[in-house]
Amino acid sequence: MKIYADNAATTKMSKTAIDAMMPYIEELYGNPSSLYSFGQRAKEAVERAREDVARCIGAEPREIIFTSGGSEADNQALLSAAAIGKRKGKTHIISDAIEHHAVLHTLKKLEKEGFVVTLLPVSESGIVNVRDVEKAIRDDTCLVTVMTANNEIGTLQPIREIGALCREKGVLFHTDAVQAVGHIPVDVVKDNIDMLSASAHKFHGPKGTGFLYAKKGVALSNLIEGGAQERGRRAGTENVAGIVAMSAALSESVENMGETAKRLSVLRDKLIKGLSEISHSALNGDARMRLPSNVNFCFEGIEGESLLLLLDDMGIAASSGSACTSGSLDPSHVLLAIGRVHDVAHGSLRLTIGDDATEEEIDYIIAAVKEVVKKLRGFSPVWRDLESGKTKHIL
Repeated sequence: MKIYADNAATTKMSKTAIDAMMPYIEELYGNPSSLYSFGQRAKEAVERAREDVARCIGAEPREIIFTSGGSEADNQALLSAAAIGKRKGKTHIISDAIEHHAVLHTLKKLEKEGFVVTLLPVSESGIVNVRDVEKAIRDDTCLVTVMTANNEIGTLQPIREIGALCREKGVLFHTDAVQAVGHIPVDVVKDNIDMLSASAHKFHGPKGTGFLYAKKGVALSNLIEGGAQERGRRAGTENVAGIVAMSAALSESVENMGETAKRLSVLRDKLIKGLSEISHSALNGDARMRLPSNVNFCFEGIEGESLLLLLDDMGIAASSGSACTSGSLDPSHVLLAIGRVHDVAHGSLRLTIGDDATEEEIDYIIAAVKEVVKKLRGFSPVWRDLESGKTKHIL
C-alpha cells in the first residue's frame, strides 16, 4: 500500500485546478499587461481569479495581491508593517515562538535594522495566550503576527480574539494562514485581520503561487521592483495559469470544506487513538484545537529520521516537521517551544492525511508505526537504558 501522509508539506493538484490552468498554458498564454485582446483575455482571467480568492476569505478583490507563495507574502507583510511603524516612530513587533521560519527569519532581519521583537511563549498545547499578547503590546508596537494554524503540530490559534485586541489597540495584525486557508473557515473581516498570507500548493493548487491579503489602507512596501503589475505592489508578469488554478482549487476546497473537515477529523482522531497505544509516546499540540488532518507524535527512545526511512520502505510518506527545515539535524523549534526536551523532540513524526484518506489507510499507518517503533527500540541503546531503569523515562 502506498500512502502519502505529508499534505502539510504539499498537496496533489486537484483535477479542477489542472483543468482550469491548461487553457492558459496551451491557448490563452498572453501577457496580461498587453493591450491587445490576446493579452486582455489573460488579464480578465486574473481579475476573475482575484474576485474568487477574495470571496473565499471575505475580502474585497482589490485587497488581494498575487505572490509566488506564502514565504513571499509573509516577507512583504512583515516588512511593510515595519516600514509603516518606522514612519510613525514605532519599532516594536510581537510574535510567538512557533512561527514558520518565513516569519521568524524576517523578524531576525528586522532586529538587525533596529526593531525590537517580542516572541511570546506558547502553552504545552502550542497555543498563544491572548492575555500575553495584551500585556506585550506597548505604545511603540507596530505589528502583531501570529499564525492561524501551526505547520508542524496543527494547533489552531485564537486569531479572532487576537485580531480584536489589535484592532482595539490600533496595532496592525498579520496572520500566516498558509496551513489554514482552504481547510478551516477564514474570514478576514470577522477575524479582524489586517494582513494574511496563503499558498496554493497547500490546498491542491500549484506550487509557486500564493497571495497576500492586505486590508484597504495598509500601505505595502515592494519586495520586487519593476513594472506596475498588481497595482504597483508586486512587479513581474503575472503567473496567469497558476493564479487561475489557485482560485479554482481554493473555491473547490472552500465549497467542500465542511464535509471534508468532518470526515478527516474522525480519521484524525482514530489515528491519534491508535498511536497513543504505543508506550512512552505523546501527542504534540492540542487534541481538539487542531487542523482536521494533522497528527504529530513524539516517541521516546528513537530517532525520527530512522522512523521516516522505515515508514517509507513500507509505503508511507511522512515527515518529522516542516519541509522547509527537513535538511536540518536540529530538533524542531516548535517542539522545543512546547516543552519537549531535545532527545524526545528528535523522535517526532508528523502525519498529515489527505482529503481522500480512507479508514483502511489509517489502520495501515497505525500498524506500520507500531511495528517500526518496536523495531527501532529493539536495537536502541537509549531505549535499553530507559527500560532497564538506568535512565528515567520522560514520556
